[in-house]
Amino acid sequence: MSATAYAPRHEDHVPIVPREHLDFGLDGDIPRYWMDNDAFKTRFFDAMSTLFPQGEKFFITSVREFRDDVKDPQLQKEVRDFTRQEAQHSMVHRQFNDRLAAQGVDIDYINRALEQHFFERLPRFTSRYQRLAATAALEHLTAMMCTCFFERRELLETSDPRVRAMYAWHAIEEVEHKAVAYDVLTKVAKVSYFRRVLSMMIVSIGFPLTVASIMNHMFKVDGFGFTERLKLWAKGLWWFYKPGGLFPPTLGYYFAYYKPRFHPWKVKEMPSYGKWLETYEATGDAIAAGNALHAAGR
Repeated sequence: MSATAYAPRHEDHVPIVPREHLDFGLDGDIPRYWMDNDAFKTRFFDAMSTLFPQGEKFFITSVREFRDDVKDPQLQKEVRDFTRQEAQHSMVHRQFNDRLAAQGVDIDYINRALEQHFFERLPRFTSRYQRLAATAALEHLTAMMCTCFFERRELLETSDPRVRAMYAWHAIEEVEHKAVAYDVLTKVAKVSYFRRVLSMMIVSIGFPLTVASIMNHMFKVDGFGFTERLKLWAKGLWWFYKPGGLFPPTLGYYFAYYKPRFHPWKVKEMPSYGKWLETYEATGDAIAAGNALHAAGR
């Protein structure tokens, strides 16, 4: 997505709508390598799923630390809706992660390690302002991936529609609340530009390293030896970073965050957002809505 596609006014953004009790059929016969029958592509998305339960809890906690300072009624409502959406994301990804645990992935260890990092180490060494700045940066990265990945139909073309639907729903709601942490950061906490971009630099290093570590654990669980893992990484990194690959088209969106006058709603939501919403409201079927969102990509 072009980072120069601007909404005319911040208030024109889409509403935040918490959705509950969606059925993605995650207890069905989903293949181990549900994305293109490819271990690297599948495990990239699987590794991100393992981060969400504790990560979403961290986001909620970081924003709530400023809840009493939020005086604007609209922002208060958006914080409440943001909290409800993130809590639902945690719940659904826990269900998905149960599949991974059944495959031998040490979900309990990953959860413990993330919980210690987010809720024991970080509170000792960082301020609530730093944690909120990290949350705003991670929310931008999440919205970036949600928007840019679902714009490109070929990326998820051969993925299992049930898992794709889960990520489509998650993407839609991340886009809806992408500005909440940022607005609390800049309007309530009044964090400086320097702290904002420094946090983005830090999470831009820490996030991919964490995902890579979890992926490597998954490859070992899958029985890949050292040489096989090297081949997986070589092929996978080319898929990530080749011209037109997974990440180069997201760079405009990413670097928009470094603009002094940046705001998340200056970068428009995914063009196919309305197609997901229209389909879900008409059918109540999250999988049909996910298929519609995917089909609307370019």
